[in-house]
Amino acid sequence: MHSYAKSVRLPLMRRTFFFAPTLCATLAICACSGGQTEQTNANAASAPAATPATANAAATPATLSQQVVTATVEEASLGAGGAGEALVRLDIAEGFHVNANPASDKFYVATEVRAEAQEGIAPGKPVYPEAVTRKLSFSDKPLAVYEGRVVIKLPLRADATAAKGRHTIHATISVQPCNDKACLPPRNIDAYIPVTIN
Repeated sequence: MHSYAKSVRLPLMRRTFFFAPTLCATLAICACSGGQTEQTNANAASAPAATPATANAAATPATLSQQVVTATVEEASLGAGGAGEALVRLDIAEGFHVNANPASDKFYVATEVRAEAQEGIAPGKPVYPEAVTRKLSFSDKPLAVYEGRVVIKLPLRADATAAKGRHTIHATISVQPCNDKACLPPRNIDAYIPVTIN
């Protein structure tokens, strides 16, 4: 038995990266090799989503980092010894995408949610949504990507001896935002999912 009570907004922290509209295939592939972990506060409000016009007009790495992808987690509720699921939502700004899971090529960073067993609550294998296929200027073949709002399901199971009350599950969300010309660097978002054991 499970239900979802409230949404928690997760912002992306600022990271210095110089982005220019003229960057293309080389940057798109090279950017896949590195990354940075960004810690977030589950109770903090994130920046609003951007359109291509506002994102390019601002043109600052800090603004792009906050506006291109935002994450939201749903509080999960389950009984001791029972199962449920948490929802992780990604909102991707218009004109941008993130790589699907699985990614179209080993050189691209797939969108991924990772979590470990904590406080008597064990996460299962995440369930990723169906991707859309897009032909982009920097690739010879169509790529599987996510656009707009994406919902990833994270199955949860509580031990029979799990303490009743509120718990927090730490998860890491890996994303790499791109548009049709270039990619921002890969990043990891530390997410904190509230879980209540009834």
